[in-house]
Parts: sequence; structure tokens; C-alpha cells
Amino acid sequence: MPVVLCFGDSNTWGSATVERPDGRYGPDERWPGVLQAELGHEWRVVEEGLPGRTTICDDPVEGVEMNARPYLLPCLLSHRPVDVFVVMLGSNNLKARFGMSGWEIAESVGTLLKIVRGSRTGPGGSAPRMIVVSPPPLLREMSPRLGPMMEGGYEKSLLFSEAYAHVAANHGAEFLDGGKVTTSSRFDGLHLDPEAHAALGRAVAERIAPKSR
Repeated sequence: MPVVLCFGDSNTWGSATVERPDGRYGPDERWPGVLQAELGHEWRVVEEGLPGRTTICDDPVEGVEMNARPYLLPCLLSHRPVDVFVVMLGSNNLKARFGMSGWEIAESVGTLLKIVRGSRTGPGGSAPRMIVVSPPPLLREMSPRLGPMMEGGYEKSLLFSEAYAHVAANHGAEFLDGGKVTTSSRFDGLHLDPEAHAALGRAVAERIAPKSR
């Protein structure tokens, strides 16, 4: 059974923009769950979403465990063989405390792709197929809680599409422009509404196995 590993942050974990128990969308609402439904029982979709996760940064406020880099290889090894690795990260790197440009954030995703490509955690010890999803841009108007934290992030996030496509091509990965599939919610300017999760799940499924749709 082919395995798809969905690696991301709160928008993979399913932080809700509408009222839900524990502030999280249900398994069938989250985009990995939609992806599972689209691909069918012949596939196994693994959710690896962590709210606050960065690409390569130790977070001085939320903790070093938010850094994806040291966790990625153990994650791949624990779920091997991984046929398809789907990554959507970078929104948390927009926090002002990290001082990263949009292009630097994209390049940090490339650092993760190097780990995946060299991990030999795909079928038969190969590298997993890699799909990079650029997060949708932030909204200019964000919630009072997130706005100050993400100061300057809107402009940087507008560069994600071009920068992520460039990095994906350089590392032998496929690219999906999340900003063309979804938009950030007016609820807080960062997270995804249920309709956006559904659209993203369908788009990733189409990229992975178009003949199954």
C-alpha cells in the first residue's frame, strides 16, 4: 500500500477557523483526510502536522521542538517506506522574530528536501517522491493576536509562489501553488477555512494520482 506523508504545521494539523472541539477540524475535514478520501483505501495517508512548526528554526518563544529539521529524518524512518512526501511549511517562519525573507524561507524548505532526498526511505531504499506546496499568502489584515507577531509577513508571503517553485525545481521536487488553490481565512489571516482544506486535499490528490480521480 503506497504511503503519503503530509508534513506541515497548523494548517496540516487542522487549526480551526470556526468552532470545533479543541480548536481542531475533524479528521475528514483536514486536507490530509480529504486527500485520503480522494485517493481511496488503496493508499495510506499519514498526518504529520504540528502547530507552530518552522522549517529550520529553533523558536525562542514556543520551543526548539518547533524546528522541523531534527525531527524530519526520524519521522521518515518511522513511516518508511514513504512513497510520496508532501511538505507545506514556512508560514511560521514569517514571524518577525526570525527575520527571514521570503526567499530565505523557501531555501530553508530546500534544506528539508535535501534530507528527504538523501534519506533512502522510499520503496526499495529509493528517495520518496517529493511534492512542495507553497502556503497561501497571509492576508494583509490579520487578527489582533497574529498581526503583531507576523509584522511584515504579508509582503514576504507574496513571494512564496515564485520562490518555492524555484527551490522545488532545484531539488527535484514537484510544485503545487497553494495560493492558487486556497486563501487564508478572514478569521485570522493565516489559517484555512473548511472549504480551503477540501480544495487543497483535492488538489494534492490530483497531483499524486490523477488517474484515480
